[in-house]
Amino acid sequence: MTTPETSPAFAGARLEDEALVIRGTGPKPLSATLTGRRAQTRARITGGGKTWTVRLPLVASRWGGPELPLPSGEYRVQIEGVDVDAQVALKVLPGLRAALRGDRLEVGAPVDPAYDTADAQAALEHRYASHVAPLENAVFLESFYGRVAGCNPLAIDRELARVAPGVIRYWSVVDLSVKVPEGAIPVIEGSPEWWRARSAARLLVVNDWLRRRYVARPGQRVLQTWHGTPLKRLALHRPGFDPRRIGAVIKESRRWNVLLAQNPYAARILRKAYAFLGRPVWIEGYPRNDVLTTGDATTVRAELGIRPGEKVLLYAPTWRDDRQEIVDFLDPEQLAQETGSVVLVRGHSRTLIPGQDAEGARVIDVTGYPDTAPLLLAADALITDYSSVMFDFGVTGKPMYFLVPDMDHYRGELRGFYFDLAERAPGPLVTSQDELIAALAEDPAHYATRYAEWTARFNAREDGRASERVVARIFDQGLLAR
Repeated sequence: MTTPETSPAFAGARLEDEALVIRGTGPKPLSATLTGRRAQTRARITGGGKTWTVRLPLVASRWGGPELPLPSGEYRVQIEGVDVDAQVALKVLPGLRAALRGDRLEVGAPVDPAYDTADAQAALEHRYASHVAPLENAVFLESFYGRVAGCNPLAIDRELARVAPGVIRYWSVVDLSVKVPEGAIPVIEGSPEWWRARSAARLLVVNDWLRRRYVARPGQRVLQTWHGTPLKRLALHRPGFDPRRIGAVIKESRRWNVLLAQNPYAARILRKAYAFLGRPVWIEGYPRNDVLTTGDATTVRAELGIRPGEKVLLYAPTWRDDRQEIVDFLDPEQLAQETGSVVLVRGHSRTLIPGQDAEGARVIDVTGYPDTAPLLLAADALITDYSSVMFDFGVTGKPMYFLVPDMDHYRGELRGFYFDLAERAPGPLVTSQDELIAALAEDPAHYATRYAEWTARFNAREDGRASERVVARIFDQGLLAR
């Protein structure tokens, strides 16, 4: 197997042979699973009688995609029907880091442990900051801190690959469980290749803050796509005066050369909230939403295992500053039962790692699904709260419902709003699951006027061609060469 030092494509090494192997004597186990917060694998069990072997794969396929290494995190080893004390052996190749402690398996990104120390990272940062090699005609893409390859950067990647296949595309990922687009090169955060790609790329495309040290090289540019039109107050507009936050916000926004906005309203808010002054803001609609006009809901539903004709409700709340996991204002299984629908549960990206998949009959947790837009396409209705997903879903014209039992607390203490949601929402605001179920039974046409005003204000540029316009500007302004 190649090593990080010898191959820039090390992150794409094949890992299908890696497994947790457990051996014992006597009757074979009834079942065996490896269970984490966002992924699970089941064992292949062989033998029986005198000896048996359990092989738990350390790769998994989700949503019909390829088998990829398990996401980093802790997994519980569960063996039904036998005592496996002192019979467990971990069998992994160099491409995956894993450690077994009792019945817990800790899986990590395959970065050489030599680079884990503070001194080693400092040395890599120094090498990065002093890099003098020529820039590559390459783009470095990152979405939600490398936890997924999605959102606006993904749509831009797809258009770049279509019109300029010669451009090198690096994707920043936290580990190899993140599926990157065909033809792209994954680079794992903190690895030497991650630092090198970040330094060599002519263009960085990100949808959130840049992490770690950043030193702009002559000719290198940053396109900040951001990840939603804001209802809740951001950055310099958040409640409470904190000099450290103000300094951090200004330092961050000075790294960006171009800011992408979904609409004129968002452009005005983002420019002020991030003190993004004297530099261009592109108002082109959101590339991630092109699929809402051009995509096929049938394909997405099939990936999720939803049968034709079934009604689909998507529950997608935002995160809370005072909690790590998704809010528990809704019982998705009960909602599915009372409405006869399939309920998709989509937690915010900030709840992906600390949270755990929701379970239940006719409930599918899609927090780990690579991209939100296809889920909006697949849904018949959206249930949200203060999430910017409300500004995207308007493209579909389908009903929206707002479950907001904590609105006074959120608006008054946690964040605050840029406008009164109750006055403009294109759907009913409810404070309980019972109220939500009642609202779902009503005619959504009651909100037709508001809905039309909403889309006119926020979705005027959402015509399915935002990716084309953004990529055309990238080449027209010399951020990359064809």
